[in-house]
Amino acid sequence: MITVTDKAKTKIEELRTQEGHSPAHNIRVAVKGGGCSGLMYDLHFDDTTAPTDKVFEDQGVKIMVDKKSLLYLAGTVLDFTDGLNGKGFQFINPNASRTCGCGESFSV
Repeated sequence: MITVTDKAKTKIEELRTQEGHSPAHNIRVAVKGGGCSGLMYDLHFDDTTAPTDKVFEDQGVKIMVDKKSLLYLAGTVLDFTDGLNGKGFQFINPNASRTCGCGESFSV
């Protein structure tokens, strides 16, 4: 399961409105090869659910994850930070053994 913090929920709703997406556009979280640590997070709006997707709902936010990515993302918390060290979504992933300095890539 993937959980969403209050800050992330607020930012997702704000971005959905700003970008003109309907409520049918859910959040898709995926893991792709690349980045300085070997794997990268991919986060975007999507209104199509594949038959093999797992769909989670936390705080009213629906999150879609493909079967392969779920292996890397189980137990992850999606947060949003706007502090001095940067602004953006942050993945708190208990499966990551190492992350890069910017937090956008990881390894297991």
